[in-house]
Amino acid sequence: MGFFSRLHELNDWALLALRLGVGITFLVHGLQKRAMWKAQPSAQMPASLLGVLRLLSVAEPLGGLAVLTGFLSQLAAAGLAIVMMGAIRLKVAVLHKRFTGDGGWELDFILLAAAIALFILGAGQLALDRLIFGV
Repeated sequence: MGFFSRLHELNDWALLALRLGVGITFLVHGLQKRAMWKAQPSAQMPASLLGVLRLLSVAEPLGGLAVLTGFLSQLAAAGLAIVMMGAIRLKVAVLHKRFTGDGGWELDFILLAAAIALFILGAGQLALDRLIFGV
């Protein structure tokens, strides 16, 4: 069997690599939002935006940890995809940011694509979902 015909044997390792990248990114970005719990509403940070950021300071690290470990990974990936759609909407419709450049939404887009891929494909064999639920 040739090299390219055997690559499918690495699918679970590829999913693990994808989970590591997505999970660590959301874990770190979510934990950085913990400072929002000490912030007070202001003209630059209205109470509604502060509330969303506080929610994200919990949802992003939990979703990231779930994807990272492969625990309820498809559900977590769906939630993270929704978070990224909101981030892209904010940057495009409200902040009028371009795809690339200062504050662009290219990172948001690739995280959205990765979260959708994990939602569709699942966590693979190297995940807690497999150990706990047999899926």
